[in-house]
Amino acid sequence: MSDGVKLTLPDGSVREFPGPVTGFDVAAEIGSGLAKAALAIRLDGEMRDLATEITQDGELSVVTAKDEDALELIRHDAAHILAQSVQELFPGTQVTIGPAIENGFYYDFAREEPFSTEDFEAIEKRMADIIDQDLKIERQVWDRNEAIDYFKSIGEAYKAEIIQDLPENETITIYRQGEWLDLCRGPHLPSTGKLPKAFKMMKLAGAYWRGDSNNVMLQRMYGTAWPDKKQLNSYLHQMAEAEKRDHRRLGREMNLFHFQEEAPGAVFWHPNGWTLFSKLIDYMRMRQDDAGYVEISTPTVMDRSLWEKSGHWEKFGENMFLTQTEDDRVFALKPMNCPGGIQVYKQGITSYRDLPRRIAEFGKVNRYEPSGALHGLMRVREFTQDDAHIFCTPEQMEEECRIVVELIMDIYKDFGFEDIRIKFSDRPENRIGSDEVWDLLESSLKGALERMGYEDYSYNPGEGAFYGPKLEFVLRDAIGREWQCGTLQVDMNLPERLDVNYIDEEGEKKRPVMLHRALFGSLERFAGILIENYAGRLPLWLSPVQAVVTNITNETDEYARSVLAALKAEGLRAELDLRNEKINYKIREHSVGKVPVILVVGAREAAEGTVAMRRLGGKNQEIVALSEAVATLTRESAMPGRLSNF
Repeated sequence: MSDGVKLTLPDGSVREFPGPVTGFDVAAEIGSGLAKAALAIRLDGEMRDLATEITQDGELSVVTAKDEDALELIRHDAAHILAQSVQELFPGTQVTIGPAIENGFYYDFAREEPFSTEDFEAIEKRMADIIDQDLKIERQVWDRNEAIDYFKSIGEAYKAEIIQDLPENETITIYRQGEWLDLCRGPHLPSTGKLPKAFKMMKLAGAYWRGDSNNVMLQRMYGTAWPDKKQLNSYLHQMAEAEKRDHRRLGREMNLFHFQEEAPGAVFWHPNGWTLFSKLIDYMRMRQDDAGYVEISTPTVMDRSLWEKSGHWEKFGENMFLTQTEDDRVFALKPMNCPGGIQVYKQGITSYRDLPRRIAEFGKVNRYEPSGALHGLMRVREFTQDDAHIFCTPEQMEEECRIVVELIMDIYKDFGFEDIRIKFSDRPENRIGSDEVWDLLESSLKGALERMGYEDYSYNPGEGAFYGPKLEFVLRDAIGREWQCGTLQVDMNLPERLDVNYIDEEGEKKRPVMLHRALFGSLERFAGILIENYAGRLPLWLSPVQAVVTNITNETDEYARSVLAALKAEGLRAELDLRNEKINYKIREHSVGKVPVILVVGAREAAEGTVAMRRLGGKNQEIVALSEAVATLTRESAMPGRLSNF
């Protein structure tokens, strides 16, 4: 066997070296420009330090800041440079862990005195100084006991505890940059100077050591880091926009809903919010009626025996709310609507001629979510699904999938979402049913997508429902954020477990395929997404209050009431504001509440039968005849959607 090393590059070319070689050497062999830009290597699919010695043949690519692979590396190094900065600025602070996360990084610190966001300016400046020093980052392998003794000797009890809890055969690696070092598996950049100065400290939070509430509370510093300033500024702009659009703040300003501790994760809808919620249901009912669905309602609380038969008790039990009655019967609040929908289907005999049967339900479900995961309308414990279950023959399955996919895409366009992506999720480890059934369901669902022209779907391995593969529909909002909303699952396992059948042409019982389908997904969450997407400026048809009629002086009160009556006569949701306040104050208040149209009436408007129409966000007003204003608003408030071809 030759002592030389052959490395295959991404373009298929092979570089040969007479002996062991480092990533530095390979990059330099390819070109000086690449050597300067190199941050790390990927060797046989694994990210490694640029200084790694390569002794065997393999596949190698050089990672630069332009590669997606680099982002996690950059963020991990930013966490280390943050930790060094904090310890230099605040002696006595202990470091614990500091990983890269989505959009950035964090580091947890142990310090008696609390940090403040006012410290961020000094920390960022020290981080920039460390980058300017271009300190070499070296990987070192230490003896386990020596590492424990060292960290104890410098007062780093948390690092010593981490090492003590590692398996005996674990290699202990230390990364040193200048005089500062940290326990870490790596990989890392070759030097601190390679970290782009495209980072920013974002916020502080508390975090229990190792996530255990019985342990000490640490101080967590969050930051964000990017390959360049342009991407950093784009992210910071998005964050600023997201803060302005936060549905929780807008929910207060628009008087839509609130939460309180006595019902964690459950929404208290106010009249305005309930109007918004109800209009979403009205819209969906219209679309489902057009598409041939019937609507049902099933119990919220059902005996555990049904959940055991369905498989939910075993596979989903830890997320279910339970109650026990005096006669020792155990009931569960439904976490899903499927078993109830099946019970309705099973009443009577279904012929193959009756299929497909499309059965919809606006079912309220309850699922236990950890309190730390709850987030306004976006993550709740009690929510309403625009659920439906379609029962069909195996031969009808692909066509029914097509109908659902096209319906979902069309509905999202009615709400202004054009950028919609589909994710395909296959069998999870925790599932029911045979591999043969899963093979059939997965191939059918993928086949339906591909024959519809959606070949660019992405793949989520192992993320399907426990009873069948799943499609997730992800939409991009006005500021580029992605939200997973609708789902479609194909299932032959629940029909088997709950003994669902139909009578075929030969008079024999057969199992139908069951499609589980949600279009908005959670109505609560979709409402939150809409509020943020529109920054509270909802389309006229969806706005809880479509218009406010307000006066300049009390002399026009009667005319203002007649304007309100004209609007209400056409079904418009309008309110009257006759308070003895200055008109500019009233306009400003209703604008904060995101009322789309304000109709101002004064003596001139009363005399001429007109109104001064102000649009939300507009600086000017338009004087129009009352009849014209009513006709315009009536036309603009029409619910979108149309009779479809489904």
